[in-house]
Amino acid sequence: MRVARWIVVPVALGVMATACRSGTSNKNPNQASKNIGRVSVLSAMEPAEAQALQSTIDADINKGAHYVATVEANADFEEQVKIRVQGGNPPDVAMYPQPGSVIEQAKGGKAIALEDLGLDVAQMTKDFGPYLMGLGEYKGKHYGIPTNVNLKSMIWYPKDDFDKAGYQIPTTWDQLLALSTQIQNDGGTPWCVGFESGGATGWPATDWMEDIMLRTAGPATYDKWVKHEIPFNDPTVAHAGQLFGDVMFHSGWVLGGAAQTPSIAFGDAPLPMFKEPPGCWLHRQANFINAFFPSSAKAGVDYDFFPFPTIDDPNQQAALIGGELSVVFRNAPEVKDFVEKFSGTQVQCDQGKSEATSRISPNVNVAQDCYANSILAGASQVTSAAIKSGNARFDASDAMPSAVGSGSFWTGMVKYLQGGPSSLDGVLSDIEKSWPAS
Repeated sequence: MRVARWIVVPVALGVMATACRSGTSNKNPNQASKNIGRVSVLSAMEPAEAQALQSTIDADINKGAHYVATVEANADFEEQVKIRVQGGNPPDVAMYPQPGSVIEQAKGGKAIALEDLGLDVAQMTKDFGPYLMGLGEYKGKHYGIPTNVNLKSMIWYPKDDFDKAGYQIPTTWDQLLALSTQIQNDGGTPWCVGFESGGATGWPATDWMEDIMLRTAGPATYDKWVKHEIPFNDPTVAHAGQLFGDVMFHSGWVLGGAAQTPSIAFGDAPLPMFKEPPGCWLHRQANFINAFFPSSAKAGVDYDFFPFPTIDDPNQQAALIGGELSVVFRNAPEVKDFVEKFSGTQVQCDQGKSEATSRISPNVNVAQDCYANSILAGASQVTSAAIKSGNARFDASDAMPSAVGSGSFWTGMVKYLQGGPSSLDGVLSDIEKSWPAS
């Protein structure tokens, strides 16, 4: 889902949050020189994370270079980048959270193809995988570099209490359901769930659907779903919805009940997990959510995560991801040099070393010891393995037309949760009808 437009969170959320803040530009003192080149980078990051990335760029790229690259964090990224591009004053590089926007710029003839910039696309494809590089491909050329991802396929739990209870980490869907039953039998509530997000209410539910769909239907059918090569009410989609409902509608499994989840703020949903005893034990959300955890909670002690389990194929560990694609708008030597270095292993490694960041590199050559904490390192390991195996897929709603991806899909999930299991067929049919004709 397009969280960047909607969500305000603490510092660690980073690129996932951009609403309700002013644009921020991180200036480098070297910019005082009139004889030095400039590379402007526009992003949807939180200012603190942009500053952390700027520090990495200053140390790894700007130092000793013949130019200065400056990262700007803008609350209204989507609107501002459109205004700048249409007005003939685009940034040199823009970090797009949605793949569809990259293709729009390629179709409009505004973006510079990586091939035309003189970059080694073959090597980039090895570094980032053909799927991620393919997200920015148009008419045989590439227009987007995957420079950051976030892992969505994560289930969080209160580690200290979990270990004391003797619970085991599930690796399959059946084991996850069995764990939920065990927690309930022990007097607990298995799941912490909240889908409220203002005008974007429902997006966390679409992530649930996407995680399940990726595992039950497989990457190839998932891609067809995203491209509308199968209808939204196809049996494979309905099956994913039914499995989602098996958790949401199971009596006593969701704190407050399924019908209440659209009224519980997604950032507040995991907090009962930190009560003694835990008010709920399991929470499915992306790697940014620990920014909402109590400040006293320690990773690896008070909480941890395990990957969303396999469902039909125990050997297919998939990863649902979001992130950014960096797009170039100016063909110049300094821009090429910046993009080449920024997408390289050294900078991609160093961008994860700050505690102020939640950035995960999609470059498969980046090692887990590049990250500031065990959570990001673990998320990176899961993501990298899925990219290498071809089982990583971008958030479906971000790649669907906005009328669906940030419209009827969100609202449809709310209707399903409030309408109960019998409403699924009608909800999926309504989403199918909402898909734009062209």
